[in-house]
Amino acid sequence: MSSERGIRSGTTLICAPLMADSAEEMVVLMNKAMSCGADLVEVRLDSLKRFDPPRDVDYLIKQCPLPILFTYRPRWEGGQYDGDEESRLEVLQLAMELGADYIDVELKAADKFNTLMRAKKPEKCKLIVSSHNYQYTPSVEDLGNLVAVIQASGADIVKIATFALDITDVARIFQITVHSQVPIIALVMGERGLISRILCPKFGGYLTFGTLESGVVSAPGQPTITDLLNLYNFRQIGPDTKIYGIIGKPVGHSKSPILYNEAFRSAGFKGVYVHLLVDDLQKFLGSYSSTDFAGFSCTIPHKESAVKCCDEVDSVAKSIGAVNCIVRRNNGKLFGCNTDYVGAISAIEDGLRGSHLTDSAAGSPLAGKLFVVIGAGGAGKALAYGAKEKGARVVIANRTYDRARELADTVGGQALSLSDLNSFCPEDDMVLANTTSIGMQPKIDESPISKEALKSYKLVFDAVYTPKITRLLKEADECGAKIVTGVEMFIGQAYEQYERFTGLPVPKELFRHIMATY
Repeated sequence: MSSERGIRSGTTLICAPLMADSAEEMVVLMNKAMSCGADLVEVRLDSLKRFDPPRDVDYLIKQCPLPILFTYRPRWEGGQYDGDEESRLEVLQLAMELGADYIDVELKAADKFNTLMRAKKPEKCKLIVSSHNYQYTPSVEDLGNLVAVIQASGADIVKIATFALDITDVARIFQITVHSQVPIIALVMGERGLISRILCPKFGGYLTFGTLESGVVSAPGQPTITDLLNLYNFRQIGPDTKIYGIIGKPVGHSKSPILYNEAFRSAGFKGVYVHLLVDDLQKFLGSYSSTDFAGFSCTIPHKESAVKCCDEVDSVAKSIGAVNCIVRRNNGKLFGCNTDYVGAISAIEDGLRGSHLTDSAAGSPLAGKLFVVIGAGGAGKALAYGAKEKGARVVIANRTYDRARELADTVGGQALSLSDLNSFCPEDDMVLANTTSIGMQPKIDESPISKEALKSYKLVFDAVYTPKITRLLKEADECGAKIVTGVEMFIGQAYEQYERFTGLPVPKELFRHIMATY
């Protein structure tokens, strides 16, 4: 049986949770799950609107092309069943007798179920005893005690699902998983718990759940099977896999995992790159201090605080006051640098030259130009610093004038409030760079500057890359300005990060191909 193969080989299985109105619809989903690459399916009996237990359970077992797990979740444990408890457990017993591969029974109902079975459990069937906490993730001590209680209830496989109030909650689940002496399913629900579902194979989890399509989930935060297999290279993750990720808030829009994971796969590099929704950077770095967590990209709003969190910061990043790349050295120390300014300034210079092929030995086309930066955060600092280094005259425009003034004083430039930018046009042929999140999905109708004011600019750059063509860039193009997308900066800054993460030469053509595809 494939479920037993999973235990023997130590591989983590992918289970597709299935919810449907009828048994016939459930069978359609079973076949879809197999074609998507699932190892087993979880049939959520509590989702069925029409249910005849003797007929439907037998039918589902006979029709299922994969090992089958039956769950009949009551309302008191987050499910949809609100009927008689004895009838519910009798259906699970029936499924066990008819040939189910797995049965999921809640810890609170385990004693009653064991009494009902009277030790007649078929050898083939594995009993999963589960506990769900939809409010928070308990302490390591409490989790350890919970695992012991579940194990003592007669479970073949322990299942605990908790909720992440902070991404550091997941570290406790990893600790429990990696030290478990019994097969364990340990997952953390919610967007901050996503890494618990992706990194199961590294820490020894028995299975993870992957949905057939995005948004159709049986618990919050479940990824799709397609993303597990194709985006995160789930089958290649193992105990020796190094973990990298993009730290931000928000972060789900980031294309970085697509870029790095495909490059890792292409190079045969043992790494996985994940989204990391982080509220408190210092707390995150303290909780994930193992060398297994080998490197991070930093985005809004953590680039400036990253400077203080690193043990060592390179001189350029120190001058800018922002770190967008953190590498954990073999001794566990954190090294921070900034690759933003190289990526963005190179893309803008190429745009001004009109060709990626132009020899840059003649000096920077930014020299002497008036360079207007919107935003005084980490990326704004990086571009202001980079433009100044290339000989440009720098103007900082920010919603909060005092922050603009502070950065302008640092780089020897001029400060404006964002509201004054529409009437600022001392000369033609200026360069504009937006480094804020204005215009980023989902607020794609926003722009930091009026269309009329864009007529004074020769080139307009937007660090936002979702969408690729923002309202700002669309209107700049209509005004006749050269436009440079955030994708160009994104690719440029990723080159150096990839080399720092892997020690390998960057596959530039592959990076450009990946970003052109998305």
